[in-house]
Amino acid sequence: MTLNKIFFFLLKSLAVLVGLALVYALCGYLIPFIEVPAKKTDEPKVIEAFILTNGVHTDLVVPVKNDLMDWGKELPFDNTISKRYDFSYVSFGWGDKGFYLDTPSWAELQPSTAFVAAFGLGESAMHCTYYFEMEEGEDCKKIMLTKKQYEDLVNYIKDKFDRDKNGKVIFIETDSVYGINDAFYEAKGRYSFLETCNTWANNGLKVAGQKAAYWTPTDVGIFQHYR
Repeated sequence: MTLNKIFFFLLKSLAVLVGLALVYALCGYLIPFIEVPAKKTDEPKVIEAFILTNGVHTDLVVPVKNDLMDWGKELPFDNTISKRYDFSYVSFGWGDKGFYLDTPSWAELQPSTAFVAAFGLGESAMHCTYYFEMEEGEDCKKIMLTKKQYEDLVNYIKDKFDRDKNGKVIFIETDSVYGINDAFYEAKGRYSFLETCNTWANNGLKVAGQKAAYWTPTDVGIFQHYR
């Protein structure tokens, strides 16, 4: 193969990659405008939950304990640095394990970490954070659920945890926690540019019968339906 042919092959490859990136960006912007409406129900909505974003990543937030689920039994409080147990809420965020544990800030993001995450080559983790209270705002929206909707959401979240042979969640011992009230656990699935942390949260809203985007890779795609 001559140098000219090699050059044009590389140029065409680059054009294809740029084209795919533009298509992805366009789809990531437009498709989230398609709203999946909340499912109609006559049952009373008695359980308070939230969606929470840090500006990039969406978490699903639910009560630590009620008559349907006690998350303190599923996720031992001793796995947090604070080891406190008097929390009111717990959040769940699924994502790429490498991003969570090896990238403390965007400034420290390595190209290899981004590549592995984008193309589904890495493992995943569940990030769980306890809260004493939740305050509604631009980055935190309340949703009210029926008991059936909450049970469906609980099963959706629980199913994403990887478990040992005894059925217990697998705690990740790491110093990469973000505070004194959070912990990481092994999770199922592989993060990718098609199945992001926000895609997972958005699908959880669908399972719970709440408003959601048809598909979204970003938190904006979710929160635009909760303005």
